[in-house]
Amino acid sequence: MKTMRHGSRARLAAVGIVTSGALLLAGCGAANESGSAGGQGGGSNLSGAIAGAGSSAQQAAQTAWIAGFTGANPGVTVNYEPSGSGAGRTQFAAGGVPFAGSDAYLEGDQLAQAKQRCGEVVELPVYVSPIAVVYNLPGVDNLKLAPATTAGIFNRQITKWNAPEIAADNPGVALPDQAITPVNRSDESGTTENFTEYLAAAAGPAWPHEPDGNWPVAGGEAAQGTSGVVGAVTAGAGTIGYADESQAGDLGKVQVKVGNEFVAPTPEAAAAVLDASKRVEGQGQYSYAFDLARDTTASGTYPIVLVSYVLACAKYADAAQADLVKAYLTYITSAEGQQAAAQAAGSAPISDNLRGQITPAVEAISAGA
Repeated sequence: MKTMRHGSRARLAAVGIVTSGALLLAGCGAANESGSAGGQGGGSNLSGAIAGAGSSAQQAAQTAWIAGFTGANPGVTVNYEPSGSGAGRTQFAAGGVPFAGSDAYLEGDQLAQAKQRCGEVVELPVYVSPIAVVYNLPGVDNLKLAPATTAGIFNRQITKWNAPEIAADNPGVALPDQAITPVNRSDESGTTENFTEYLAAAAGPAWPHEPDGNWPVAGGEAAQGTSGVVGAVTAGAGTIGYADESQAGDLGKVQVKVGNEFVAPTPEAAAAVLDASKRVEGQGQYSYAFDLARDTTASGTYPIVLVSYVLACAKYADAAQADLVKAYLTYITSAEGQQAAAQAAGSAPISDNLRGQITPAVEAISAGA
């Protein structure tokens, strides 16, 4: 298993659920301290506003979480800008937003900066979803690829759909003599980082690049954001890319080889990988970052998985902000909140066992030095 490394900072995307001006208003409202910390049920006295930014993969889930939370807490406004994981981490570490979504945990200088701001950083895996290898190849409905074959395609070494390597993974399938057009993200992306981490761990020498949030291979076609990749693959012919499975639409989805079987990208198979993975050491007592078992051979697991985190502080200078962040994270991590995300985004709800582990981190959020 390899630990993910972050690439260069992503610039803030121009398009989002809220404008950057709204982010500047984060936490400007006041919360009534007598409100329900959980933020669930009727009659809540919570009020005020908070804003977050980051992972575009979390966009559908965040929309569902915001609707559920503010429905129970009509005096609260929550905004979320899906500006990308890199931008979210940068803003959070610098103190620009009270919470962020990130498809990779904090490391290095960003972790140090966040700890300086927060004291202890709260990192919770709240969104678990498979990353689908999506393709548009008419006539081929059930494409299967071994890790080295996938790596060869995206490293631009396998360039035709009827290449021997692809044929070996798909015996009896009529593969066309057609050029392959790989599509990758143009922006720094947690989805890219997770996908390249899988290739580096599982594909051996077929993938000679280090894991990174910036795409390492020149050439091919690039698109902005998850929606951009899905759109480019949909609009092309003989195209292949990678995207959060919940946003893949009607595109073909590769079954990847794990051990001796081929596994489709389902939430259940993605969650199985998290259960097999270990918590990262040295992050702090309230960090639940995981070093994912990308090279697993366990039956029924899908290793190209995105585990997206919500980042928060254990201590906030402003008590109203602390109350709102704590209440919102309580809802996100609840069974109700996880089910809302599953219905809206196709993600895998975290297990009751994991919820029990992370609950003390949420409860630790408070105001103070």
